[in-house]
Amino acid sequence: MTIPGVDAMTAVTVLAAVGDFHRFSSADKLVSYLGLNPRVRQSAGMPAHHRRITKAGCGKARGMLVQAAFAALRSPGPLRALHQRIKARRGMQIAIVAVARKITVIAWHLVTKEQDYAFARPSLVAFKRRKLELTAGAERRIARRGPGYDYNDKQLRRQEREIAEQAERAYAVLAAQWQTKRPASTPRLPAIPGTESESVTCIA
Repeated sequence: MTIPGVDAMTAVTVLAAVGDFHRFSSADKLVSYLGLNPRVRQSAGMPAHHRRITKAGCGKARGMLVQAAFAALRSPGPLRALHQRIKARRGMQIAIVAVARKITVIAWHLVTKEQDYAFARPSLVAFKRRKLELTAGAERRIARRGPGYDYNDKQLRRQEREIAEQAERAYAVLAAQWQTKRPASTPRLPAIPGTESESVTCIA
């Protein structure tokens, strides 16, 4: 629930569909289990073609992750920067699915490493947790301010939002300067003695 856009309902739905996160050795395998990975078609040495997502696994959990991606766009942060970058190249729908996939990857790392989201907003997380407690039947604190009350402080929310905006800009700069690794060049076969000069003669 420290991930932007993920509330108690989304977290419970994903946990019910996945179970033990540790049974997946990598985040990519969890993504495949939830059907958020694209189909890949490739023949021999031809380039790979990526198609629609496989939609394998629990459709309810996948749908909740997509809704969480829409909700994450309402607050600043690296997830929104990721959406804007992919949307400019591939369109709205592909960008939303990419954000849902990224949330799944982040969730796997957080659960398996027992960590909180690095760019979480503390007051918002406390507010979500307190809301979950009240939904579960916890006693209301009349005239007593709990951790979730800090979310009502406009100045505190503005400070947390500014920090999230800085993280969003930092991700955008990093992504803009990122250079993909070029494939290794194919080694050239050794020239047969005498053929090089003959080919030059023919060209001349």
